[in-house]
Amino acid sequence: MAKKLKIGITCYPTLGGSGVVATELGKLLAERGHEIHFITHSIPFRLGQFHKNIFFHEVEVNDYYVFRYPPYDLSLASKMAQVVNMQGLDLLHVHYAVPHAVCAYLAKQMVGDKLKTVTTLHGTDITVLAQDESLKDLIALAINQSDAVTAVSRDLIQETRRLLDISRPMDLTYNFVDKRVYYPREVASLRSDYAAPHEKILMHISNFRPVKRVSDVIDIFDRVSKRLPAKLLLVGEGPELSKIQCKIKGLGLEDKVHFLGKQEDVAQVISMADVLLLPSEKESFGLVALEAMACGVPTIGSNAGGIPELVTHGVTGFLSSIGDVEEMADNTELLLTDDQLRAQFREACLYRAHEEFCNDGITDQYEAIYYRVLGIEAEAEKAMCQSQ
Repeated sequence: MAKKLKIGITCYPTLGGSGVVATELGKLLAERGHEIHFITHSIPFRLGQFHKNIFFHEVEVNDYYVFRYPPYDLSLASKMAQVVNMQGLDLLHVHYAVPHAVCAYLAKQMVGDKLKTVTTLHGTDITVLAQDESLKDLIALAINQSDAVTAVSRDLIQETRRLLDISRPMDLTYNFVDKRVYYPREVASLRSDYAAPHEKILMHISNFRPVKRVSDVIDIFDRVSKRLPAKLLLVGEGPELSKIQCKIKGLGLEDKVHFLGKQEDVAQVISMADVLLLPSEKESFGLVALEAMACGVPTIGSNAGGIPELVTHGVTGFLSSIGDVEEMADNTELLLTDDQLRAQFREACLYRAHEEFCNDGITDQYEAIYYRVLGIEAEAEKAMCQSQ
């Protein structure tokens, strides 16, 4: 029987791909008998109801009046050390280099080298923050001092090496979906609330930041909707939302676009779509595209970052150069008007998501990394064999 571990997990607990992956991983590890301790400022939104073997430790920030800004980083590091000592944790798995890997490094200085730390890089901690000269050396320190570093795409590993001159080994561990949760749902009645039977549904899900190029989504839909009956569903919220609303009004598309806001049951929502639009400027992996694939929905997107590692062009979707909305619109029309092609893409999406990016295989990889850094070689080898 494999040794059961006590694992601390720190992530951004609110909406975002890294928090989703960290929380789902924690739940899967708990199912395998490991003891999971989330150390964050609030309960991760995907944690939901009670789970056996899962515990939550809230980070409280000192509001001493001399602090201009509440020192969350220091409070987090102190809480990590406290939980490690009180609960006898074997390791800390932190998601995002800043500030979490830095805090894990400080916690390790407090409790000693017996504690191991694993850092997972998700994207903007490298593609955005690592380009800030004031943070660059700090991020490099946190990465180099981690006992293991994982990244969610080959592209992100290459970007990390390029920006920070990192030479240490890094493990490629793709994001994953739980195939018990992400599968095509029966949503005919829900779909009828937004589109007529003869209309196709295009969907975009994001945090509406500039990097997501939601304006391109509108341009693609504007072209497609002039060629065939279609509706656009926009899911999520963010800083570009009001700008997008103005653009939709200016193009006279108000009756064809629905804003669904933030949604927790993503599988239910995505299952309504015929295609997902993901024309991002930067995307270290593209978790939403994987969630769509797992529900049988192909992606029309850009070839940015790690997206080509996930979406196979001409098989599970179509990829174009960033900003090429005309080609993206043409590809969307092709998929929406060719039922046989769309059915082929659907089957390819389901196979790739459920077989190559499934929860079991990726969890095996993380377990192997944990055992490796703890020096439990036999268990590490066994876990890696299971994932292959």
